[in-house]
Amino acid sequence: MEKYNIQSGEEKAWRELCEADPQTVCRNSGASYDEAAGIYKIEVLGEEYSVDPAGRTVTNSSDPARKHEYFIGLSTPIYLVKAKDIPPSGEMVKELKGGDFFFRGSHTLPLDAIAQKYARDRELFILAGKRFGGRPAGIGDASFTFNVFPRVVMAFALWLEDEEFEARASLLFDSNAGRHMALDVVWAMALVACQRMLDFTSSRTG
Repeated sequence: MEKYNIQSGEEKAWRELCEADPQTVCRNSGASYDEAAGIYKIEVLGEEYSVDPAGRTVTNSSDPARKHEYFIGLSTPIYLVKAKDIPPSGEMVKELKGGDFFFRGSHTLPLDAIAQKYARDRELFILAGKRFGGRPAGIGDASFTFNVFPRVVMAFALWLEDEEFEARASLLFDSNAGRHMALDVVWAMALVACQRMLDFTSSRTG
């Protein structure tokens, strides 16, 4: 059975990123590179992050002092060195190859909690999607696709609660997502996306 160890993968990724050709990294990952500063710029969940291989840091470009999620710091350097020059397929699937094993048990995503939060609030769900830079996906009562990384696309879909059925939420994956990072990294970023959906609040008034 395959072992997943994202921490050791991050350590290896930082070493490889320091030695990698920036042009190759950017072509494969969709990132950009500031040669003078030695820093990569990459969009993660709708926000730009700066990645410093020498300093082994990942920071939010617009708010460097803001603490980001633990898994963003782990996953971003891994994506940069593992991504391939392959665009998203456009085919959204419920499970990636091998995901039937990995996305269950202790790795179950909090989709029931997301469904409960947005059960009768389609507008709030759509507003949350805009925070991700989401694009309408045409699934369920409301849905949006979003880029986790430039070449890794996921989608949230919501079926609203009514008199007959409870609300339901799904997270779908572009079928090529697993070609750019291992399942544990996909799961880590899916968890970050789910947590942001749960934490989202709106400034709506009235």
